[in-house]
Amino acid sequence: MDLLSAELTGTALVGALVVLALIDSTSFGTLLIPVWLLMSPGRVRVGRMLLYLGSIAGFYALVGLAILLGADALGETLERLSSTRAFLVGQLVVGAGLLAWSFKIEPIGGRRKDDAQARAGAVRLGRWRERVLGSETGSGRALALLAVGAGLVEVATMLPYLAALGLIGTQGPGWPTSALWVAGYCVVMVAPALVLTAARVVAARLVERPLGRLDSWLTRNAASTTAWVVGIVGFLVARDAIGRLWG
Repeated sequence: MDLLSAELTGTALVGALVVLALIDSTSFGTLLIPVWLLMSPGRVRVGRMLLYLGSIAGFYALVGLAILLGADALGETLERLSSTRAFLVGQLVVGAGLLAWSFKIEPIGGRRKDDAQARAGAVRLGRWRERVLGSETGSGRALALLAVGAGLVEVATMLPYLAALGLIGTQGPGWPTSALWVAGYCVVMVAPALVLTAARVVAARLVERPLGRLDSWLTRNAASTTAWVVGIVGFLVARDAIGRLWG
């Protein structure tokens, strides 16, 4: 894609990675779930929030390192394959598939769950949230599993992260420093949630209402936001393939 083919160095490369990390910070696992957890009544137990955020950041880092190691081993082969007609046709199919999938995620004019269903689900999830985050006997293991589960759900759609790994792998400093860049990316990715956690502890009364509104908005629009991201990426992937096939 154009982003990966562009030559970025120094500040421009770091800036691109920071932008991609901040886009990743708005995902289901890195923002929606943390905001939902922070809305738990009573005092927030910072240790458990850090456990959740550390777990999802660690999961992303491990996946990223595995991808980079594989990219080093297969880089030359993939470079040759990426210029073949069969590869470009496959890329076009993938792009078109992502674009079509975006309409399945959020159909045009699709109907949402009715209010009664939404309220029932919210009550059940709220009870679980209070049990694991707001009580002395809450399970840290449950939070860690929630983080890993959110990461697994997002593996298929971690498109900004894959773009960042492409930049690190092709234009980064090389091993072992690239591993530190991956770790730094993951820290930036959870930084907004860390800031919200600090605000929830230091100024609980001031941020409770804005957090509640943000929680409601993210819940209502999670599917729509994901659909737009997947659709845009699918369009760009397909456009790149078309340009190289018939350009």
